[in-house]
Amino acid sequence: MTESFQFYAPTRLIAGRGSVAQVPELLKPHAEEKTLVVTDRGLVQAGIVQLLTDVLDAAGCAYTLFDAVEPNPPIRVVEEGFQQYQSEGCGPIVIVGGGSSIDTAKAIGVLATNGGNIEAHFAPANVPNRIPYTIAVPTTYGTGSEVTPFAVITDNNHFKAAVRGPEIIPDVGILDSDFAVGLPMPVAAATGMDALTHAIESYVATTSNPLADASALHAIRLVADNLRQAASSDGNHEATENMLLASALAGVAFSQTLLGNVHAMSHPVSGHYGVPHGVANAILLTRVMDFNVIACPDRFAEIAAALGEDVTDLSEMEAATLAVEAVEALSNEVGIPPDLTTAGADPQGIPVLSEDAMKSVNISLNPRKTILQDVVSLYEQSF
Repeated sequence: MTESFQFYAPTRLIAGRGSVAQVPELLKPHAEEKTLVVTDRGLVQAGIVQLLTDVLDAAGCAYTLFDAVEPNPPIRVVEEGFQQYQSEGCGPIVIVGGGSSIDTAKAIGVLATNGGNIEAHFAPANVPNRIPYTIAVPTTYGTGSEVTPFAVITDNNHFKAAVRGPEIIPDVGILDSDFAVGLPMPVAAATGMDALTHAIESYVATTSNPLADASALHAIRLVADNLRQAASSDGNHEATENMLLASALAGVAFSQTLLGNVHAMSHPVSGHYGVPHGVANAILLTRVMDFNVIACPDRFAEIAAALGEDVTDLSEMEAATLAVEAVEALSNEVGIPPDLTTAGADPQGIPVLSEDAMKSVNISLNPRKTILQDVVSLYEQSF
């Protein structure tokens, strides 16, 4: 634990089925401005976006729809969204979608209030001006982007770069299970395992602190108790709401601490090969956990208990190892591919992936000291 720390989590969260009905009231101070609704075409076609637009229409809220978001969003999509924001004379932003939509919208907001091009705002650059008033309605339970100060954008060299800073944290997050219930199993599995990865990496990061720990541990409990039910059902609103809460709690946790080797390594895999972020995380997670256990077995023993494992009468190291086994079992049960090759990545890319991973600040926060050869070895195990 660091000797001193800060905890900053300013997003107003509104949770509960049907809570999207509060959006028009939230937009009232901006009633003279048109709202940019950011989403993707799949959610439009599935009728999910209509759950929001029906509410906006009934309240007479003016809006324009930008539905061109892509997975692992490239710079091009951010620029297209900003052009629409400008041409339509928009003010506030409302997002319906997963991490890609929320990150795209944050980046659009950065351009709206700070100008320039988005590359100029990639970390370690600062974002001096607050983004427009932003409401995020997550449709998956993975990234927690509705509460985080990060927006991950894929640059023109397939490198996943981050815009980061407190000025890009959304004002409001609406955790409405109507928007996330009944996800296709692969999407539910990937995003749920993403939330679990956030919580575990935050809890063992060298920057961990008591307030982030509390959020991370409860997120782990919620994922362990609810992911299977939420992913395997088309109508389990209770489990879905608990997963949305888990995602937000994990997002709050890692916003304070950052992450570790899993995220350092998963971002290049997604950037170069288009593997869904949560899938890459889940495949790498058990390999990295196994690598990290010797650095902080006490922390991994606590994770095992949070996952619901009986650690009574076990040594600290035995309990820590049980955490790895429990995560692997959960990953298998929800259908995560067994390795990165099956997920669509090419092992021939390990040298490039490893070099990219070593550029991440998360490597330095991992509980076990990590050098380039360690990353190469972890990739080899994961392929």
